[in-house]
Amino acid sequence: MAITLLDDQYVSQITKLFVIPPRPELLTELNALMQQEEPSLVEMGNIIAKDISISAAVLKLINSPIFGIARTVSNINQAVMFLGFDRIYGLVQGIKLKQSFAGKSSISLERFWDTSEEIAQVALFIGSQIKTKVPVESLYTLGLFHDAGVPLMAMKFQNYIHVLVESNKNYDHSLVELEEKYFQTNHAIVGYFLASGWNLPKELCTLILRHHDLTFLDKKESSIEQMTFSILKMAENIVHTERRYVAAPDWVYLKEAVLDVLGITNYEYNDIKEDAIELVIGN
Repeated sequence: MAITLLDDQYVSQITKLFVIPPRPELLTELNALMQQEEPSLVEMGNIIAKDISISAAVLKLINSPIFGIARTVSNINQAVMFLGFDRIYGLVQGIKLKQSFAGKSSISLERFWDTSEEIAQVALFIGSQIKTKVPVESLYTLGLFHDAGVPLMAMKFQNYIHVLVESNKNYDHSLVELEEKYFQTNHAIVGYFLASGWNLPKELCTLILRHHDLTFLDKKESSIEQMTFSILKMAENIVHTERRYVAAPDWVYLKEAVLDVLGITNYEYNDIKEDAIELVIGN
C-alpha cells in the first residue's frame, strides 16, 4: 500500500479520533539549547541529568555492545561528550516516546515497546556494521517511532487486538489494509501525525508514513532515505524472525531490493543477523 499524500479528510479524521501525546518539555528545552549559536555540551548534560529515568536509560544503551565503547560511561555528561548533541538528542527523544503512553489499551504496551526497542537497537547495530551515511540517531529514532501509531490505535479501539491477530494469521492482507477496512485509517498515518507533532525531521516523518510502502525501493536511488528504510526493514525482519520464528510480512517482497540498496549479499545479511541476535536481542 503506497501512501505519499494525506488529504484534508484524513487530517480532519486523525485530529478528531486521536489524542496525540504532546512533545515533552525536556525535548523542547534541549531543542532550544541546540538552536543557540554556541550550544554547551555541559548544559545539555545538566538538562538531561535532571530526569533520572532518562539518564539511566541513556547510560544503559550507551554501555551496551551496540556502541562498542571500550570504557564504561558512568554519567550523562560523559555520554554527551562521547556522542555529541544529535546522537544524544535522538536517544532521549526515543526514550521519552515510550514514557508518553499510559492508559487502557487492547494490547500489552510493555510488550509493544520491548519489541520496538529491540528493532531500534538492531537498526543501530546494522548501521554500525554497514558503512552508510545514515546518522545512527536517525536509525534509533525511526526504530522506536515507526510503529508508534499502533499503541495509539490500540488505546482508541478496544477491538484493535483482533485486527492484529487477524493480520498475524493471514499475510495475504497487510495490517494497514485491515486497519483501513475496520477503522478507516492506519497506524502509519497515525504515527506520521505523532512524529510531526514531536517535530521529527521531515524525512523521518515521511519514512514513518511509508514504512509499509512496498514500492519505496522500486526506483533504486541508494539515497539516505532508501538506506534508512532498508535498515529498518532488515531490523524488523531480524527481530520478527527471532521472536516469532517467521519472516516479517514485508520481507518476502522487499528482501532483494533491501540487500541491493545496502550493497550486501545474502551471506553478509545472515552474518549480521547472527551477530545482532547474539549481541543485541540475546543481551
